[in-house]
Amino acid sequence: MPVFTIGIEEEFQTIDPVTRDLRSHIGQIVEDGKITLHEQVKAEMHQAVVEVGTNICYNIQEARREVTHLRKHIIELAGNQGLKIASAGTHPFSRWQDQQITADARYDKIIEEMQDAARSNLIFGMHVHIGMESRDMGVHMMNTMRYFLPHIYALSTNSPFWQGRNTGFKSYRSKVFDKFPRTGIPDYFASAAEYDEYINLLIKTGCIDNGKKIYWDIRVHPFFDTIEFRICDVPMRIDETICLAALLQALVAKIHKLMSSNLNFRLYRKNLISENKWRAARYGIEGKLIDFGKQQEVPTHQLIHELLDFVDDVVDELGSREECEYALKILDMGTGADRQLAVFQQTNDLKRVVDYIVDETSFGIR
Repeated sequence: MPVFTIGIEEEFQTIDPVTRDLRSHIGQIVEDGKITLHEQVKAEMHQAVVEVGTNICYNIQEARREVTHLRKHIIELAGNQGLKIASAGTHPFSRWQDQQITADARYDKIIEEMQDAARSNLIFGMHVHIGMESRDMGVHMMNTMRYFLPHIYALSTNSPFWQGRNTGFKSYRSKVFDKFPRTGIPDYFASAAEYDEYINLLIKTGCIDNGKKIYWDIRVHPFFDTIEFRICDVPMRIDETICLAALLQALVAKIHKLMSSNLNFRLYRKNLISENKWRAARYGIEGKLIDFGKQQEVPTHQLIHELLDFVDDVVDELGSREECEYALKILDMGTGADRQLAVFQQTNDLKRVVDYIVDETSFGIR
């Protein structure tokens, strides 16, 4: 089996500990972070967002150490500025209209093009990179892995509130991001050459200036030898982040094992997979997804158990059985969205929800 390396990026909220609102860190956290974390920390378009990313990790245990180190460090840096760090796909009540934009020519260009679609994009995600042997392998893997995106997404749902409202969605983050072009589930491509032709056509016609302007839920990265999974809300707990990354790595390894035996998963059109994505956003793990092979609805809980059975023969070789099986813990305790909603139901206070998110963000850090 090839070494399917892992890279994880997480976007965090910087929180005023008194008001519990988002508060701009004016780049200070990033500037201080670069002293020790170097390029592993960076600013985002909104000043109340800070992103961290692991180095290349060769197994899930290494990824856990990196994610834990980065969270611990960014929490300490925020504390030095009198701020807290929160990990959720949206802030429960902050208004995007009140947020400051980072001064940067790249962000200025995006806002000039997309206007309020960009200004209102106050969301926080987790991206997982899995290393690929080649771009052709990356495209074939992307084609197949699209089917599993709603399953993983349902486990990650962590954004039920938007601007002080219970949206009725377990992940409203994707609804906010849908205003951007070139988002959602991609269609499949016959080869890396066909994929590159598509990218080059968009560049030639002035739609984009490089492949990073493709914002799909999964993409072959334009500059790294990875496929990048972009569908997940950023989870609250480190354990959840590591579980989702481990499941994605295990699914890639299982699909590769099937391909090596001249077997493959059936490819489905994006419109069908998008039906499952919508259900995952709306109901999280408490709803049903469509099993397209059986052509029937199946409870998401059952499908997660089936997913774990599907990867069972590769997780020991990857050393990730414990991390993958944490999905059962998520099914038991609820996703971040379920837990946020439970706190709100108990307290009727969104500030208490923010406090809970902040506490969960540091869960497991020693």
